[in-house]
Amino acid sequence: MTTTETSGSGDVSRSLELLWGTGDRPSRGPKPGLTLDRIVTAAVEVADAEGLAAVSMRRISTDLGTGTMSLYRYVPGKAELLDLMLDRVQGAPLDAEKPAPGGDWRAAVESLARGHLDLYRAHPWLLKVNQARTVLGPSALRGLELALSGLQGMGLSDPELISVIISVQSFVSGIARMEIQAVEAVQETGLSDEEFWGGQQPFLEKAMESGEYPLMAALSEDTFGAGFDHFGFGLRRLIDGLDVLVQQRTAG
Repeated sequence: MTTTETSGSGDVSRSLELLWGTGDRPSRGPKPGLTLDRIVTAAVEVADAEGLAAVSMRRISTDLGTGTMSLYRYVPGKAELLDLMLDRVQGAPLDAEKPAPGGDWRAAVESLARGHLDLYRAHPWLLKVNQARTVLGPSALRGLELALSGLQGMGLSDPELISVIISVQSFVSGIARMEIQAVEAVQETGLSDEEFWGGQQPFLEKAMESGEYPLMAALSEDTFGAGFDHFGFGLRRLIDGLDVLVQQRTAG
């Protein structure tokens, strides 16, 4: 899955004005009923259904039944629109109950992980955006505030708390990428997983019988089965590792 867009690549000042509601409203010529909120909503819907590449000012204007120039009275272009889209969808996980500061940090980590996995599943196009320099809007900051609130009971330093969030998000994005790429592979090739691996079976069986791969040959039949919860397994190990650190700090 290749990166196709980069956040913060447009007029960052204008994006911030629009995100925080300080930008000037269109003063002339807007289509009645057209709003910035409708534009962003339409763009997210297109990206969810057809991918980020399908999002363009022309396409959004067509879906909204207005001229393309009408959109430019609200948002400068696709780069700034992407910043607004990112902040819009990042607000979704905030619907969960806010954890109490100093509460069960383990539950907070799990909630953070599962919330982000749900986010990627609902908006696969997020994985195709380079967010190394995200334009921070209200939803992004509220999300960080929510995450920090649930982790206060760990007793870690501020940089360490941020590292916990980065570690969780990195783990989740890896699992989500694997899931979404598997779906895309079927769509792009027309071959199911069974058909794809079935075509390789004769060659793999011969390789296993050669004796050159004894560890691979000894693996159980269910090793690569779809029934194993790799996300749950990895998340538990991540939490267990953090628990060791927290206990060390508490003992110290």
